[in-house]
Amino acid sequence: MMRVELTVNGERRADDVEPRLLLVHYLREVCGLRAANIGCDTTSCGACTVLLNGESVKSCTVLAAQASGQEVVTAEGLAPAGELHPVQQAFRAEHGLQCGFCTPGMVMAAVGLLRENPCPTEQQVREGLEGNLCRCTGYHNIVRAVLAAAGRAAGSPPGDNTAGVSRRSSSEVTA
Repeated sequence: MMRVELTVNGERRADDVEPRLLLVHYLREVCGLRAANIGCDTTSCGACTVLLNGESVKSCTVLAAQASGQEVVTAEGLAPAGELHPVQQAFRAEHGLQCGFCTPGMVMAAVGLLRENPCPTEQQVREGLEGNLCRCTGYHNIVRAVLAAAGRAAGSPPGDNTAGVSRRSSSEVTA
């Protein structure tokens, strides 16, 4: 066992863990947080995406020991209680989710993307979300949601950043 000390969703924690424990398992089993989902354990799906020091990472590729001394934010920690983060609001408004399994990871990847590039183009959003898979729906509404969130973050009325996005069937999958 080894001691890890990190901040999770604003709360400082110190826990004894196995050296080989993955961050996703730490978050779920030790912290009791469920937004980071275990989808593949091979970095293929992105369902476990969290922010590590503000950067989106797949928590199935990071050991809890590697995160020691750092700050982790999961979807549960994005916004104050009772409120939604602008990206969460946009996913809701733009129907950017289906079953919800991939949604927390997709939202976290979008938050990371918008921190790096606050005003992305449609193509930049598609490229930025390449590592996150959704098996229930097409990506069009997800892309619209990220663009809408970027518009809100920039102070534009909702939807302003999506004006150039063509409307496609929600069953069309184009990442």
